[in-house]
Amino acid sequence: MLNIVDNQQEQKITPLLRLGFRPFFLFGSLFATLSMVLWLLTLRGVVSVEPLNGMLWWHSHEMLFGFTAAIIAGFLLTAVQTWTNIPSIKGGQLLFLVCLWGLARLLILFGTASMLPLAMITDLVFLPLTAFFVGQRVMRIRQYRNLIFIPVLVLMSVMNLFTYLPSLGFDSAWQARGTHGMTLLVTFLVAFLGGRVIPMFTANGTKTTKVLPIKWLEISALASLVVVLVLLLLKDVGDFNMLTSIACLTAALLHAIRQWRWRIWVTLTVPLVWSLHFTMLFIPIGLVLLSLHFFGANITLSTAIHSLTVGAIGGMILAMMSRVSLGHTGRMLQVGKLMSVAYFAVVISAIVRSIALAIWPQWTIQFWVLAGCLWCLAFGLFFFKYLPVLSAPRVDGRPG
Repeated sequence: MLNIVDNQQEQKITPLLRLGFRPFFLFGSLFATLSMVLWLLTLRGVVSVEPLNGMLWWHSHEMLFGFTAAIIAGFLLTAVQTWTNIPSIKGGQLLFLVCLWGLARLLILFGTASMLPLAMITDLVFLPLTAFFVGQRVMRIRQYRNLIFIPVLVLMSVMNLFTYLPSLGFDSAWQARGTHGMTLLVTFLVAFLGGRVIPMFTANGTKTTKVLPIKWLEISALASLVVVLVLLLLKDVGDFNMLTSIACLTAALLHAIRQWRWRIWVTLTVPLVWSLHFTMLFIPIGLVLLSLHFFGANITLSTAIHSLTVGAIGGMILAMMSRVSLGHTGRMLQVGKLMSVAYFAVVISAIVRSIALAIWPQWTIQFWVLAGCLWCLAFGLFFFKYLPVLSAPRVDGRPG
């Protein structure tokens, strides 16, 4: 990263607030772990918690708009500094954004019904404010290539609003539209960023030739996710089941071809790279499960969606957090055995929560618990390993 920040000024800021990835990756991974523990304990009847809008709403909402949104914010607020050569938010501004995110989590979990408007407003402000901080820097140098993230963040905010509409008297279907829409938007973001970085990381990590993109395949694969997103939003409006099944299967094929070209087999000795490849596989897997669901197979929509949320989204988050945290703290891009265990854990968690559950639905509760425990292991290991990394200055003495 370029030395674009006054290092003397940087030393006055606590390391945790020097760049967006630090607090959001750290607290996001902790939240991912603790919220899953709470979900599992509630599922087994060990504890009783009554968050706003109920426990099921809380689990689906907070995994997407709490945990995932935090990691997206941390990544974009860090990446925009590299893209634009303009310092990103840090210090007081970053602390404010982190506190805003944390306050929303607390209000949703512990707030009373009368506090719903405050919780909703606090939560809904987070992503647009992140979009403002990112877009402001991108627009300053007219780097329009990276403006795609701004409408995506705005659409994510709209999906978040959808999840609150039933509590305001609207039809209950809006909550599912919000969570399914957010899932497909983040999957789109994962696919988009994966296409940008995975061929390059594969070439650099394995000392092989970089695979060049095929323009029609890239556009078609990303566009297919938009089609699936629209059809999922319309699923309660009319009978689009067969059309949705065909669209999902077509999207799965396009993404499978795209990822096959990236040569997963050359990465098996490089954990920071194979972790990216394996988690991306859950995009076509999840799309196939969605296709089977809408075709009429005995696979629940939740099972199919969790292939995307746990596998593609959770797995990509874990892999990218590891890489970004090392690179932006001046460390070698290498991970030890514990993080390799974490990568395996999140992949197996996704397999259990989607593929295994689709085949053996009679073991639903057992698979939910096993998948949840593996998820906690994966993100708990990240928090444990990266707490000293994210809360300390860069090892090379540079800003960031």
